[in-house]
Amino acid sequence: MKPIARRTAAVAAVLAAAALTAPLRPAEAGGPLGPAGREAAAARWKLSWHDEFDGRKGARPSGSRWVHDLGGEPRWGNQEWQYYTDRAKNASLDGRGRLAVTARRERLPGMAGCLYGTCDITSARITTRGRFSQAYGRFEARIKVPAGQGVWPAFWMMGDDADRVGWPHNGEIDVMEVIGRHPGTVFGGMHGPGFPFSGVGGRAVLPGGARFADDFHVFAVEWSPGKVTWLLDGRPYFTARRSGLQAGSRWVFDHPFHLLLNVAVGGTWPGPPGARTRFPATMLVDYVRVYTRR
Repeated sequence: MKPIARRTAAVAAVLAAAALTAPLRPAEAGGPLGPAGREAAAARWKLSWHDEFDGRKGARPSGSRWVHDLGGEPRWGNQEWQYYTDRAKNASLDGRGRLAVTARRERLPGMAGCLYGTCDITSARITTRGRFSQAYGRFEARIKVPAGQGVWPAFWMMGDDADRVGWPHNGEIDVMEVIGRHPGTVFGGMHGPGFPFSGVGGRAVLPGGARFADDFHVFAVEWSPGKVTWLLDGRPYFTARRSGLQAGSRWVFDHPFHLLLNVAVGGTWPGPPGARTRFPATMLVDYVRVYTRR
């Protein structure tokens, strides 16, 4: 994949100025929908792809479903500190039906030439590129994120034609991003021609000072022609529409996208790790599920 500049320092200001939601009320943020809501959802959606991450402890994620992106800056374009590996120490099953994506403070051979940070952070970024992609539907994952200043977990999607047309012309949909200095806020957004670094997006805030690192939450998008809606625990908090794009922007979200999971560290948006940031920093993924509309 070609270099991808997913974020710049301008993102924080743009998201702050975007159409953001108010904090969710406790009844809206306490967990997934109840039985009636789940039944209604099942009537609308049909499962098309999933990974439940069942398997023995220490096994790497399925090679039939996932591939690893490897290396570090300057490839990722965000001045991130981490070096991505395909080792089980950075991405493996926990034996309890979950995937653990772990950023570690350690130095490996070949990391000394990194451009940013302390050259001592490893992590993992896995993608379904070449394994699975889909246009439209519901894309969701149940995730517990790590805590800590400078830690940047994400569940996101990239247009399959990135190698041919380049970013941002392929399109990017960020289902979930949480950064350490805003532990109770999830950011959802998209990037395309005319809005590459600024993006279009919104956020949801947990009530009562709760943090996303405290428990699992379901992060999802529902995507149809000309429209993408972001949801937290089954409840929508932001919608982007083709008709709402500003002049000079182009909607490139009508073709197959693949999935990505990663834990980044540092960079232009979250900033560097703090003195109290603890490593290993692990994102636990209970499942990833993709649906088509019935």
